[in-house]
Amino acid sequence: MENIGNEVIFYIIAAVMLIFSVMTVTTKHLLRSATYLLFVLFGTAALYFQLDYHFLGAVQVAVYAGGIVVLFVFSILLTQGLGQNKEKIKSSKLVLALSAAILGAVVCGYSLFTHIFPASRYAMGEEITMKTVGQVLLGSERYQYVLPFELISVLLLACIIGGIMIARKR
Repeated sequence: MENIGNEVIFYIIAAVMLIFSVMTVTTKHLLRSATYLLFVLFGTAALYFQLDYHFLGAVQVAVYAGGIVVLFVFSILLTQGLGQNKEKIKSSKLVLALSAAILGAVVCGYSLFTHIFPASRYAMGEEITMKTVGQVLLGSERYQYVLPFELISVLLLACIIGGIMIARKR
């Protein structure tokens, strides 16, 4: 009975994340888009908490839902006025965007359903410790993530500097 409850909660969280993800990219107001993104990030944290990864859930809330969304809102308010008129999207661009989205969904679905996923030793019930998670995230060997982590930090730094430079031009 516990598995059914977990599945129901998972599908509710997934549906909320899917709805807010679509709303994030379809709204015409940037502040609303950042708010919808906040709900998607909270949904991701809820999935982490459901999987009993309390540390990753807390990091998701603190870093992404807190820091990154505040940075987005700060950047939006610095670079664009709220009352400015926005350009209408041409129908040719809309058709091209929808075609690209459908093509991307088809490619992702094809690769997901045709790939054979090998069984993981963790799927057999082996416990994943925080030390293992830390070594995978910050290791420099194959399939470890220290290089992407550093590249993202440099990208965020460049975004902050770019926002400051745009704000100073005014």
